[in-house]
Amino acid sequence: MPDPLVLAADVETELVEKRSRFLTRLHRVDSPEQAEALIRAARREHPDARHHCTALVLGETPQRAEVHRSSDDGEPSGTAGMPMLQALLHAGLIDTLAIVIRYFGGIKLGAGGLLRAYTAGVEQAITAAELHCRTSLVVAELEVSLAEIGLAENAVRLWADAHGAQVEPTAYTSRAATLTVLVAPEHLAALQADVARWSSGRVAVDETGRRMADVALEATDPPQSS
Repeated sequence: MPDPLVLAADVETELVEKRSRFLTRLHRVDSPEQAEALIRAARREHPDARHHCTALVLGETPQRAEVHRSSDDGEPSGTAGMPMLQALLHAGLIDTLAIVIRYFGGIKLGAGGLLRAYTAGVEQAITAAELHCRTSLVVAELEVSLAEIGLAENAVRLWADAHGAQVEPTAYTSRAATLTVLVAPEHLAALQADVARWSSGRVAVDETGRRMADVALEATDPPQSS
């Protein structure tokens, strides 16, 4: 199963279909309570809108099971919330709330037209969003002397920038410093080789565990859409 995707930031887009305006908001959320607060805020901000349809996907955590919710908010059953939810699931998104705020344009779209419009609204917002991949990274640590910390930090950051790794703040003791790098498992050997090269074998890279982290998607690897 591929790693799930999350929003790097909230996004809003607009779609017009037969004079009806569909304002789509995607929010990054971590609880149903946070989602409900955002839905209430959208209703207050757009009190004249005919519908505020929603879909929510929360990933499984040690504290809760996976959450899938949707609401048609007065649209014909199955024409809004469920298509929105399916668009989020098809894109592989978790921890995401979609709100589509509809201003009726005076022309009825029919069940099929509504389904297509709500789906397209969410898909358009997903395409516009910056997405990150939530994946398991190796926690790699290397200890260096204080005399070598400048060289080590510069070398490690250059390597991390080139390989999409994440460098955490350096930890210091009175005698040494520890650099921590979150790195994809398939890149660990390359990090070890690079450290061995610039340190002439004096510094070792130790795998101390795994951690879930959000990593930016490559521009050449866009999310799927229907």
